[in-house]
Amino acid sequence: MIPLSVLDLATVATGSSPAQALRETTMLAVEAERLGYHRFWVAEHHAIAAVASSAPAVLIEHLATATSTIRVGSGGVMLPNHAPLVVAEQFATLEALHPGRIDLGLGRAPGTDHVTARALRRSADLGADHFPDDVVELIRYLLPNEQPSHPAPVPGSGYLPEIWLLGSSTFSAQLAGMLGLPFSFAYHFAPALLDQAVEKYRSNFEPSLLFDSPHFMVAASVICADTAEEARRLSLSNALNILQRSTGRMGPLPSIEEASARTFTDSEQALIDDALATHLIGDAETVSKGLAELVERTDADEVMISTRTHSYDARARSFELVARQWSLN
Repeated sequence: MIPLSVLDLATVATGSSPAQALRETTMLAVEAERLGYHRFWVAEHHAIAAVASSAPAVLIEHLATATSTIRVGSGGVMLPNHAPLVVAEQFATLEALHPGRIDLGLGRAPGTDHVTARALRRSADLGADHFPDDVVELIRYLLPNEQPSHPAPVPGSGYLPEIWLLGSSTFSAQLAGMLGLPFSFAYHFAPALLDQAVEKYRSNFEPSLLFDSPHFMVAASVICADTAEEARRLSLSNALNILQRSTGRMGPLPSIEEASARTFTDSEQALIDDALATHLIGDAETVSKGLAELVERTDADEVMISTRTHSYDARARSFELVARQWSLN
C-alpha cells in the first residue's frame, strides 16, 4: 500500500482565530496518527489571514510532542527566507528531540507577497538564484562529519532529518534529482507540469549519501464527505476563497453560508472551475479512485493530501473517510 500523508495549513476560518487554528492543527495531527497516516507536514506562509503556520519549526515541535509515531515536518520551509545555518540549527534540534521522526521539506518560493518577503529577508533581492547553493550548504551542516568545518551548528552534524525538495515546477524537480533527494510535487498548484516534473526528476537523479534511488511524492487537494453532494457543498468555501485571493482580498477562509450567498459572474465561475478542476472532491470511492489514478500516472512512492474546509469536523471527517477507503489501518 502506497503511504498516505497530510499537509496542513493551520486554516483560520471566519469566526475563528489563529490560536484556534493551531489547536485544530494539533488535534488533526493526533487524529492523522490514529488513522495511520505516514507524515504530517505544515507549510510556511506569511501575512495570509487564512493561514496560521508562519513558523513551521515552532509548530513542528508542538506537533511532535503531541504525537508519538507519525513523522512530522515542513511542507515546506521556504529556504530563501532564511539563512541555511538557522534552518540547520532548528531542524537538528528537532531531530535531537524527536529522533527518526522529523522531515525537512524545502521550497524556494517566498510563501507570501513581495512586500512581506522584503520584510522577512531585510533585502531588496527577492530572487531564489542562490537556492541550489543554500540547499547544499544546509545539508553540509547536518551530514555526519568527524571533522566539521566552521561554523558548525550544535546540534548539527549527525542530527539529520529526512530532507525533501518541494516544488511546482521542473526546476525543483531537476534539482532534487541532481542532489539525490526525495521530491514532492504540488499537483494542486501546477497540474499541467506534473508529467514533465516527474520525468525531469527521475531522468536527472544521481544517487547521494541520503538516497540511492528516486523517491517521488505527489501532493493533491482533497475534500471527501459521506456523499458527493456534501463534498461539493463543503468546497464552496474554497471557491469563494479562490476568488478573494485573485482580487487581493486575503481574508480568513469563508463559511459555506458566506459562499452560498454570493452570486458569481460567468468569468468568476470560470476562474473557480479552472482552479478546482484538479482537486479531488467527492465521496470516499471517488476520491480514492482519483488518488489511485495519480499514483498510476506518476508511479509515485507516496501521496500527500491537503484538505481545507471551514469546519474542523468536516476536515477531520474527510481524512477519516479517505484513510478508511485507502485501508491505512
